[in-house]
Amino acid sequence: MNGELYWIWLSSALGAGADCSDLLSYYEWNPCIIYGTVMNGEGKIPFLTQKQKERLRRCPLSRAEEILNTVKSRGWSVVTPSDRRYPKRLLELRDMPLALYVEGNADLLDGELQVAVVGARKASDYGRAVARALSGALASRGFTIVSGGALGIDSAAHLGALDENAPTVLVMGCGLGAKYLTGNEPLRSRIRKNGALISEFEPYAKPGRDTFPLRNRIISGMTLGTVVVEAGERSGSLITARLALEQGRDVFAVPGDLVSSSFLGTNNLIRQGAVPVFSPNDVLNEYASRYAGKMKGGDIPDDEIIRRAQVFLSDKDFVTQREPVKKRNFRKEPEPARSESKTADGAKKEALDFLSENARKIYSMLSDTPEYADELMAKASLSPSETLSALTELEIYGLAEQLGGRRYKAADM
Repeated sequence: MNGELYWIWLSSALGAGADCSDLLSYYEWNPCIIYGTVMNGEGKIPFLTQKQKERLRRCPLSRAEEILNTVKSRGWSVVTPSDRRYPKRLLELRDMPLALYVEGNADLLDGELQVAVVGARKASDYGRAVARALSGALASRGFTIVSGGALGIDSAAHLGALDENAPTVLVMGCGLGAKYLTGNEPLRSRIRKNGALISEFEPYAKPGRDTFPLRNRIISGMTLGTVVVEAGERSGSLITARLALEQGRDVFAVPGDLVSSSFLGTNNLIRQGAVPVFSPNDVLNEYASRYAGKMKGGDIPDDEIIRRAQVFLSDKDFVTQREPVKKRNFRKEPEPARSESKTADGAKKEALDFLSENARKIYSMLSDTPEYADELMAKASLSPSETLSALTELEIYGLAEQLGGRRYKAADM
């Protein structure tokens, strides 16, 4: 029996991001058994909601056969949790992708030295130059750069690896065959030849509001750590940083212009404990003792990132598509109270949309009166690490404020 087929069936039935690790453990990581149990009406199928059980029963195996035939006809690969090429770090996630569709070199997925480099789509010349320089330096030392293929920082990160003729992995927020961001097709074409495009979404699935946060958990989950190069206060790349924290991965951030709104997110990450990156060595040193035998070359000069970035900034072609950086206005010009309230409510609602369940739980308990972290932990019935992760997430999104003595209150919006 074709194991790939049943993994695709399970993935198609449950959808991306389903928490099914307990289900897989119960059935010994064998989707064939799950399929037989469902179709024969045997057992109660534990660890799933009633809605999920109905989705399994309604999903025909022929749907998976269609997907597999499409994948084969396009020359793509399918990598599942039972495949040796599947990223071992993703196996640690409760919501691991059940099928990864790959265009390019599938053997790259389970590399030991992988780091994510992400940031804003509307990035400054400075941000793009730093992302490309940093990624190139890390790639030259044997790291595989993982990012999301978007315009701005993501594209610069991929290009930095390609500058070194090093592999890079692009995780897509839609199906491999979907028409998305056609202007970036030349970059994807280069990555196909010297890296891999991967997606957990069905071949022609279109991008949507929920697909990119789901994509982000793969970027952070398959890597040792995530470097955020440029991110505003509500940047989607902060979702990747939050997910990295939840997954027990490292978070790095590149300091930016203190009066630019484009760097509020990265500067806030550093304030909350992310490792500041002034040199590629700030990333390399985190892994030097564990992976000394895997890294290439010797030490990198501390000014290497400056040298590389200056080369890009002096290139007219590089700065042709300049994205203006919005500066913060320090002149206090009061607006009507109604307008301010509407803006604050909108920002708060947008942030709440991206919060994890634990962060939502903690946020519902916060008020203007400070409370100790231990008190919040007890009320929410969370572990210390879960509580700390949730509070950090709320601080990143500007929803919570830490006071002295490990006390927290709701932030003013």
